[in-house]
Amino acid sequence: MMTPSAPPPGDGRIEARATDFAVRLAFLGLFAWWSLDLVRPFLPIVIWAILLAVALYPAYAGLARWLGGRRGLAATLLTIVALATVLGPVSVLAASLVDSVHWLAEGLRTGSLRVPPPPAALKDWPVLGEPVDEAWKLAAGNLDDAVTRYGPALLPAGGVVLGKIAAIGVDVVKFVASVVIAGFLFLPGPRLATGARAFASRLIAPRGAQFVDLAGATIRNVSRGVIGVALLQALLAGIILYLAGIPGAGLIAFGVLLLCVVQIGPAPVLLPVLIWIWMTHATTFALVITLLLLPVALLDNVLKPVLMARGLTTPMLVILTGVIGGTLTHGLVGLFLGPVVLSVFYDLVVAWTRLGAAPAGPGDPDASSGA
Repeated sequence: MMTPSAPPPGDGRIEARATDFAVRLAFLGLFAWWSLDLVRPFLPIVIWAILLAVALYPAYAGLARWLGGRRGLAATLLTIVALATVLGPVSVLAASLVDSVHWLAEGLRTGSLRVPPPPAALKDWPVLGEPVDEAWKLAAGNLDDAVTRYGPALLPAGGVVLGKIAAIGVDVVKFVASVVIAGFLFLPGPRLATGARAFASRLIAPRGAQFVDLAGATIRNVSRGVIGVALLQALLAGIILYLAGIPGAGLIAFGVLLLCVVQIGPAPVLLPVLIWIWMTHATTFALVITLLLLPVALLDNVLKPVLMARGLTTPMLVILTGVIGGTLTHGLVGLFLGPVVLSVFYDLVVAWTRLGAAPAGPGDPDASSGA
């Protein structure tokens, strides 16, 4: 009868080490989950602050050199300029909205509010022409009857609009907080970047530092190619409409800015404006405004590919896919996170494919560098 063989003496130690590793990993995961749960309310603000600090750091470094190395003063001035850039248009928009609501309420109270008759060509529009023409004529003839008839149907939509406006107000407050936090990140920026490279090198050796640099370059290129071009388009459209005497030029420019940032383009705002101009103004005037606004609408098709791909080896299609997909999935913050994630993943796949296709030999220079 054969006796069972005793387990090798090393098995017990391996089992003890595996158990110890599992317990440590469980505690580490618990503390990581707990820490994430604690900072989750502040996570969007912190992410925006990091993105702003990375995007604006070249401007901060140049301003600090121009001020003779006074980095604190440069950070303060840049933060003030960024806050003015955010709060200026928001203040103008809020004041315009308050004035419009006050004018509408006063007109309804005194009975002085009058709706002009609809244009004759409106009834011939496909699908929506006749019902819109009917509602417009009713409002032009008797505004009280129009409010009584269509008011109940418009109340739910009004509630949704008010909810969206309130959400935008909260987002503006969060963005202002992010701008202030980003101002405090400029001074320790090099030290934080070194720490991020060291952490990434431990996580994705040996290319971690390279991926951190790639993420920073992508954020700066997206900020120039998307935010910068959107600001330029909104500014040009606002100037053209203001000089042409079009009412609400500032509000229209703000709409152009929002649609360009979220990658929809200015057409949903500018096209109705152009239709209204052609219907209410002289043909020569409408033609000149159209010829001026058309290059503004197409400006991003020329500048965006140049600015977003500058200095990057990642294909433009990958970056644009990240911009659009990130915006659709995660909103405005995804505008930056999307291309960063896809660019890093693309470089990871390319590096892994090259290593698998051509393994480095003992005399290969890549073998010693770990590339």
